[in-house]
Amino acid sequence: MAAKNLQDVLDQAGNAVDLLRNSQIGSYIYPVVPADFQNWIKEQKAWRDTAVLYDQSHHMDNILLKGSDAIRLISDTAINSVANFAVNKAKQYVPTTEGGHVIGDGILFREAEEEYTYVGRSPAANWLMFHGATGGYPNLDITVDRRSPSRPYGHSVERKYYRFQIQGPNAWQVIEKLNGGPLEQLKFFNMSTMTIDGTTVRTLRHGMAGAPGLEIWGPYADHDRMWTAIVEAGAEFGLVPVGSRAYPSNTLESGWIPSPLPAIYTGEAERSYREWLPADGYEATGTLAGSFVSDDIADYYLSPWELGYGNFVKFDHDFIGRDALEKIDPSTQRKKVTLAWDGDDLGKILTSPLNVDGPNYKFFDLPLANYGSANYDSVVDADGTVVGFSMFTGYSANERRGLSLATVDHDVPEGTELSVVWGEPNGGTKKASVEPHEQTNVRAVVSPVPYSTVARQTYQGGWRTGYQQ
Repeated sequence: MAAKNLQDVLDQAGNAVDLLRNSQIGSYIYPVVPADFQNWIKEQKAWRDTAVLYDQSHHMDNILLKGSDAIRLISDTAINSVANFAVNKAKQYVPTTEGGHVIGDGILFREAEEEYTYVGRSPAANWLMFHGATGGYPNLDITVDRRSPSRPYGHSVERKYYRFQIQGPNAWQVIEKLNGGPLEQLKFFNMSTMTIDGTTVRTLRHGMAGAPGLEIWGPYADHDRMWTAIVEAGAEFGLVPVGSRAYPSNTLESGWIPSPLPAIYTGEAERSYREWLPADGYEATGTLAGSFVSDDIADYYLSPWELGYGNFVKFDHDFIGRDALEKIDPSTQRKKVTLAWDGDDLGKILTSPLNVDGPNYKFFDLPLANYGSANYDSVVDADGTVVGFSMFTGYSANERRGLSLATVDHDVPEGTELSVVWGEPNGGTKKASVEPHEQTNVRAVVSPVPYSTVARQTYQGGWRTGYQQ
């Protein structure tokens, strides 16, 4: 019998780990946006040296919440407080399960007194939609604008909004030229408006590249006109459009872990949610990749502290997962770090495709080497004991290093040399994104997060972590 929902898929598969580790969906793709406008090295360097334009119009869901119950839904499902969530502010939204494990995250924009927009990946979007539909919120209207398809095959793609970011040391010069005059530099994650090509657009103060910048959005029908205006205005300041190849690698420098496994595959409290989720959705078809293997899917679940969200947890309101989180001692939890990979060890991986007689290691794509929706590589100490997970891996041309974002045991000090186990055991899984390969260990030094000195000194966390109330 064909599965009707995620719970059916899990029941038929028997083991959630095997299901996700052998998914046939293929590589995660950032849709529609061209891979490169120049090349990924130039594009990476531009967000550090001049200015860049990111097109974020296609790879995230938009969930529009309207009505007096919208704020109650947000408060009921978010670990962070809504006490200081005023109109024209944005907030990172982090929901957890009853067991206190993270489902995902995204950004909530409060655009009017009773109007909010969630922007982010599917796990947190789905959680909002489910509880909005089933949790008893009569004064709530939900409009869903799903991410563009990864492989549209030439079909036209439409979104409700275009969404751009202008970032980098020269970003504010570009912004004021577009606006036709000075523009107030608001506090981080505050919203306002500006003028582009005679049109008023909404703005969010951002700092993705460690310098003042703005996120800009408006009706999707204006996408091409606004893009052209920004590119033309930015030319004299060295602005470079960034393609989908370089774009996701910026988080290696800024420190946000984008895609932990949503912790919803077990637990009786989440059963009705699994029965609501479709059989062909993100949670059912996503890929679990990496060297860490456990028969128990719960071993992949993470607490807010392990992902660097500990400061978000506020017990000034009731929310799903509060009871579990109140029982956790934060000092015992793993912590988010950057791992700086050894150049010689990474070099052996990069050159292994040229070794006719082997060994052949798991291909390390540049600039981003992830090969699953959620990536969990074992991080081991000198004794071979697993002390954490390496979760987002790639290369920064600005730092000239291989880097990965990781969560490691709380007592591992900065400067410690650990090893990342690169590649999957037994020649690799049957995932569509995996070729036969051998595992190898890569030395890596526990380093600060954000890794970029510029980002670390000018803003807190990655582009997703600046508004913590």
